[in-house]
Amino acid sequence: MIITEVRPFLLDRYLMVEIRTDEGLTGIGESGAWGFLEASRGALDHFGRYLVGKSPLLIEHHWQYLYRSTHFRGAAIMGALSAIDIALWDIAGQHHGVPVHQLLGGPVRDRARAYCHVYGTSRAELIDGIVAAKEQGFTAVGHLTPFLDTPREQPYFETEAQKIGRAIEAVHRYREVAGDGVDLCIELHRRLTPAEAVLLGSGIEGALPMFLEDPVLPDNLDEMAYVADKINVPIATGERMTSIWDFEMLLSRNAVQYVRPDVCLVGGISGAKKIAALAEARHVGVVPHNPLGPVSTAACLQIAASVPNFALQEFPTVDLAGFPAEAIEVDYAHDGRGFLTVPSAPGIGARLGPDAERIAPPRIPPLTTRLHLDGSVVDQ
Repeated sequence: MIITEVRPFLLDRYLMVEIRTDEGLTGIGESGAWGFLEASRGALDHFGRYLVGKSPLLIEHHWQYLYRSTHFRGAAIMGALSAIDIALWDIAGQHHGVPVHQLLGGPVRDRARAYCHVYGTSRAELIDGIVAAKEQGFTAVGHLTPFLDTPREQPYFETEAQKIGRAIEAVHRYREVAGDGVDLCIELHRRLTPAEAVLLGSGIEGALPMFLEDPVLPDNLDEMAYVADKINVPIATGERMTSIWDFEMLLSRNAVQYVRPDVCLVGGISGAKKIAALAEARHVGVVPHNPLGPVSTAACLQIAASVPNFALQEFPTVDLAGFPAEAIEVDYAHDGRGFLTVPSAPGIGARLGPDAERIAPPRIPPLTTRLHLDGSVVDQ
């Protein structure tokens, strides 16, 4: 069996790749370089020229060849490599007639606990989102910001006392609404300085959040370690990281209690499985990052099924509300009790629908960044 075509294509706001073989098997993958889809598509075209004519079953060899063939990497390159890796695992599973997790050592669980996204431009909307999640059966909510999902076009200003004080108050209010039957995954989107993160983290300990996600920018790992050492709330981070080496440096600093590898960015299923093993050695949980499309979720669930230290799966229900379900046919579902079923179909459990590219045409988000009232750039 050899690869005959590597075809990248945009589907709504997601970048996919199909890898076809001479035996009729087709694998699908997704790139996690969601801010730079055009650049990642170019990398897929480049990688595809190497893959055509090769066996799709030499997954690790192809991974090493593509990764080490260039001195330059980053999100666009690693998103492309991740998409290819996922698609190759999809083909391997179909070739052997088993779901991918069976090739990774077999399942350690038959369902994956998930958290859904909660959005809101007002405190009332965020609270309503928590209530709705409970009614849908979820036992955890995420993407839950204490700062509001304010439009980036709106200039920002708060005093430090307002910024931190209101955020602390919000998290405690979220706990009142959620009760103890719902875990809170508090999302900060890297918008605080280390000093601010310590103030906020100390102030929300009593609300018992499951974790505090991305309190500071990931550019300096020592800053994340500083925050982790000063607060008693677990930190989750890693969604911007692109390799096992990034995660090794993070873990070696005791800067994280829940790693957040993006399967579509860290080198696919191959990369995510290795990162999970690094975390397992330190009793650190795995919460796969997943703000993407249905193919990403299907790939994440292969990791969730086969990784002993899996903790929680991000499930972007709100983000996918406008995405036509028939564009990608999937072999998983929410069971109504806060869990996603693990795909049992051969491969990853996701297939391109017959009319997908017509019903989900490309939609590239514009470049936007929020500004402060004084005209400077704000992290949000």
